[in-house]
Amino acid sequence: MNAVKNKKAVILFSGGLDSTTVLAIARDAGYSCYCLSFQYGQKQTVELDKACRIARENQVARHLVLNLDLDKIGGSALTDDIEVPKDGNIGGEEIPITYVPARNTIFLSHAVAWAEVLGVHDIFIGVNAVDYSGYPDCRPEFLEAFSVMANLGTKAGVSGEGGFRIQAPLLEMSKAEIVVKGISLGVDYAQTHSCYDPVGDKACGRCDACLLRLQGFREAGLIDPAVYVSSS
Repeated sequence: MNAVKNKKAVILFSGGLDSTTVLAIARDAGYSCYCLSFQYGQKQTVELDKACRIARENQVARHLVLNLDLDKIGGSALTDDIEVPKDGNIGGEEIPITYVPARNTIFLSHAVAWAEVLGVHDIFIGVNAVDYSGYPDCRPEFLEAFSVMANLGTKAGVSGEGGFRIQAPLLEMSKAEIVVKGISLGVDYAQTHSCYDPVGDKACGRCDACLLRLQGFREAGLIDPAVYVSSS
């Protein structure tokens, strides 16, 4: 690890494949990591439980979990009484019902607020190319615009303290490339969770998140160590 003294970053951290890989990348780059997770009214808590465990085992500088009530807004199969789609055609152009309205905008805003208090300039998020077509808040244009907004609307941004950099190291990577990168950094993907609709602690194997994850491992020539109810 290339340790650099007083090099800090806030990591948006869900406990999923992407954010856990991002945590490993930031740690490898020498950052002291402040992980930020959310109980945002999602219907399942397996991923958040995984996030807490992974953060603890990686001895991050701090792991903060904030409570939001996005379920009261609804509008998503992840927060509302809407069935999670199964066995669909992944990678389509339409915005899926698993999109949570403005979620990354909300999460990044909280990350900026915490980073400003911590005196941190770097914020890491695990968005990537696979999600471009489906989720509008995973596009590079969105990240660029948010960065401008964050630096215009904060004390740190306008007072010459350095402002904020939104880092998305997975942005141009496929799921297979992400898996290979994580393995090279020692990520234990058995500890991560990506499923939108788990059965107990097991991933369903049929939602878009599961299908993309399984495809990534297949294309990387590896076996996904996660436990699935079904992976057909």
